Amino acid sequence: MLRTHTCGELNKGDIGKEVELCGWNQSRRDHGGLIFIDIRDRYGLTQIVFNPEMKEAFAAADKSRREDVLKIKGNVVARKEGMENPKLATGEIEVEVSSIDVLNDAETPPIEVEDRVEVSEEMRLKYRYLDLRRPVMNNRLFLRHKAAQAAREFLNKDGFMEIETPLLIRATPEGARDYIVPSRVNTGDFYSLPQSPQLYKQILMVSGMDKYYQLARCLRDEDLRQDRQPEFTQIDLEMSFVEQEDILKLSEGLIRHIWKKVLDIDIEKNIPRITYKEAMDKYGSDKPDLRFGLELIDVTDIVKESDFGVFKQAEKVKCINPVKEFSRKDFDAYVDFCQKNGAKGMAWMKVTEKGLESNIVKFFNEDIQKKLLEKTKAKKGSALMFIADKEKKTNEILGGLRVKIGHDLELIDHNEFKFCWVTDFPLFERDEDSGKWAPMHHIFSMPKKDLMKFMETDPSKVTGDLYDLVLNGVELGGGSIRIHKKDIQEKVLNVIGMDYKQAEERFGFLLESFKYGAPPHGGIAFGFDRLCALLNGINDIREVMAFPKNKAAECPMDGSPSEVPAEQLKELHLKVEKAKK
Repeated sequence: MLRTHTCGELNKGDIGKEVELCGWNQSRRDHGGLIFIDIRDRYGLTQIVFNPEMKEAFAAADKSRREDVLKIKGNVVARKEGMENPKLATGEIEVEVSSIDVLNDAETPPIEVEDRVEVSEEMRLKYRYLDLRRPVMNNRLFLRHKAAQAAREFLNKDGFMEIETPLLIRATPEGARDYIVPSRVNTGDFYSLPQSPQLYKQILMVSGMDKYYQLARCLRDEDLRQDRQPEFTQIDLEMSFVEQEDILKLSEGLIRHIWKKVLDIDIEKNIPRITYKEAMDKYGSDKPDLRFGLELIDVTDIVKESDFGVFKQAEKVKCINPVKEFSRKDFDAYVDFCQKNGAKGMAWMKVTEKGLESNIVKFFNEDIQKKLLEKTKAKKGSALMFIADKEKKTNEILGGLRVKIGHDLELIDHNEFKFCWVTDFPLFERDEDSGKWAPMHHIFSMPKKDLMKFMETDPSKVTGDLYDLVLNGVELGGGSIRIHKKDIQEKVLNVIGMDYKQAEERFGFLLESFKYGAPPHGGIAFGFDRLCALLNGINDIREVMAFPKNKAAECPMDGSPSEVPAEQLKELHLKVEKAKK
């Protein structure tokens, strides 16, 4: 090794030792004839000192600039009294340099390698190798590493096998667009990059690998946003001979282990569970943020008796009751927010000493107003905010408003980790345009046994053995017990208008394997990037990825995606027609 210690390692116990350090020149300062340099590696900073008596070393230090790669040799000494830096692990010592070797000169960096300097996202991605030198990014990736090791440690101890599934697969519809890869050997045919290992992990269950996991790379060609990337990672699990309860308990143990190992935080042992219906009714979302209250209140039956036409005609009317004396300007801003999210409008009433006040109160007699106050438990100084529409839309819009107001009124403790399970999802959802039924998750999810009788008569009543783990309003992971019997699979396919022959054309290799003795099985997949972002106290998954793409699915650093040479296209028998911009 070129070094005896790292730049974040030395302390008072090392005083008197001769050491060698390697790292980057973080900053240089001239003070009273001495030159001080902070030398940095991924472990931390050490202050090194150059004395003019060491002529060669002093001259080299005088020429050294930021981000030069240095190797120094010297003695560890205590910093002068009053010059200690308690913010640094090495803040009580410094190294008096006897010799220096400039391993590589650096040009002036195009971005500052410091946490306190704001840099545009495009520049950070273009010079990602410099951005990753910043301590904050270093720490985020190290935390990701710790989380991965903790997951493996827990699962290995529980008897799981880590098995890799292929990246070049047959195209199988899974909800998003596939990335496709042309085959040179099989002209005209294409591989698909996996959106998830779903089918292969089920085949592993058929293969007798009863406890499988992997940190799986998944790729989806979809529009990007803060929590989406073209490629991402899952902690992917599948188990045989299990029921839903087994997977939920195993998952809770895994999450508790990761949080304890990475953050030294104890997560509650019995994570609360709520059904999908309860989540939508109370929070307007299937990924509810439970760090604050402000639950949705159904007032449909009460306001139907009023003379307010909008409420009388609506399928569902709900409200929330934040405690705040809002101004008219505040209400207008929230109306605008709701309209941008698809609402026709938002009605409101203030709760005052005299009762309810608003430009719509005249449509509600005293008896209805009294019932509203009793139902909502509204007190003086609060407000009622109403959304009236179809039930699904009412829940979604008011749920979004609930979260916004939770942030606006600072009702959320951002240091809290509030988990919950959402269970009993509908197996099917109706497409509003076509009127056809579609699987809410995928066609291999097992329906509840006691509800299978409704498959032909009323699919809306059928819920499945489906479950999501939610943290602070973010879906952390989801899964299901899988269908492993042909007769049940055929019933599900019939509901969505697909016969078994069509299914075999799309998923034939999985259904073929089921003919030879598929065990009962189920699993779950956790979004590892999201998990790591939340562990870091942030929401943007790009901040915990080494080399993410920008919003246009491009990498400014390496220039991907890029054109392919004509010779390579010819080998693949492909002709490219550029779309007009």
